Amino acid sequence: MPHRGLVAGPEFEGFQRRFFTPEEVARHNQPEDLWVSYLGYVYDLTPLAQEYKGNLLLKPIVEVAGQDISHWFDPNTGDIRKHIDPLTGCLRYRTPRGRFVHVPPQLPRSDWANDFGNPWWKGSQYEVGKLSAKTRNIRIINTLTSQQHLLEVGALESMWEILHRYLPYNAHAASYTWKYEGKTLNMDRTLEENGIQDEEEEFDYLKMDGTHYIPAILLYFNDDLTEL
Repeated sequence: MPHRGLVAGPEFEGFQRRFFTPEEVARHNQPEDLWVSYLGYVYDLTPLAQEYKGNLLLKPIVEVAGQDISHWFDPNTGDIRKHIDPLTGCLRYRTPRGRFVHVPPQLPRSDWANDFGNPWWKGSQYEVGKLSAKTRNIRIINTLTSQQHLLEVGALESMWEILHRYLPYNAHAASYTWKYEGKTLNMDRTLEENGIQDEEEEFDYLKMDGTHYIPAILLYFNDDLTEL
């Protein structure tokens, strides 16, 4: 683990987060910035959209930009769902929104080129990370400036990943000691592993509004102006 002044941690220059929230995926909803999620993973299909720009086969994909399309897929095979085509009696991909990129036509066609290799939904060339199945809110309070920010984070994210989310608000975030209820947090662990319980289900059971109690992490400055 590299050590920067008083703070030990990963180098953030090439840091890649493992998890993305549904809200983050939803922001990428344009042909020039097109993300989707399916079967628990997040994919950046922007290169695919640029390659097939202007092609009608791209339309069904553009229509679901920023959305979860797991219902398109068979969770057992990871392939597009199939059905028996009533016209040909053959097993074909089921595409209620219309045929899309890399799906073969219903009948043989001379203009169908299948030299693209694997279809876009097979392989990991477009994968950017995992979809957070469970998210929670957390408050981060800078005790030096008294500023606080509310972040939505994935339940399985490590504290380093949460710190990475917080960088736009404080470029020196790694120059602080992160604490909860007086205890220094282990940055390699998740919120739950650090004893910061997710009590949303309990609040729901008690019919209480959980937004009135959001755990707060306190940041204490270390006198080490490290900018990530």
